[in-house]
Amino acid sequence: MPPTRGYDDVAVGEVLPELSVPLTRTLIVATALASRDYQDVHHDPGLARERGSEDIFMNILTSNGLVDRYVTGWAGPAAVVEAIRIRLGAPNYPGDTMVLTGTVTGKTDTGRRVEISVRGTNRLGAHVTGTVTVRLPEEAR
Repeated sequence: MPPTRGYDDVAVGEVLPELSVPLTRTLIVATALASRDYQDVHHDPGLARERGSEDIFMNILTSNGLVDRYVTGWAGPAAVVEAIRIRLGAPNYPGDTMVLTGTVTGKTDTGRRVEISVRGTNRLGAHVTGTVTVRLPEEAR
């Protein structure tokens, strides 16, 4: 298991490593069902097209979970996610790849909080943008 980053070891402007997420039909359908989102646009291609979409597309709960995974993968298992604030843009369709990127944009000594700006893009542009606030231990663990 990777160590948890220490608050003092993180600098504003630090760039997180990219994470590429292949967007399979199975991922989109399974995660929608796992999050109890039974909207047909997340599992029925025909009905999704009837509603104006090119195919089924990922739901916001999955996007939120992938942003969480991205940041905690960088921060480590002892990091505590305090807030995720995201906005959706272009849909995530099967067959695409979403590439998550991030940058440390702020640090607050009170509570050892770190703010990370995140962005997930696919062939259509930005799928998800926002910020994540994590609380880190004083030293790496």
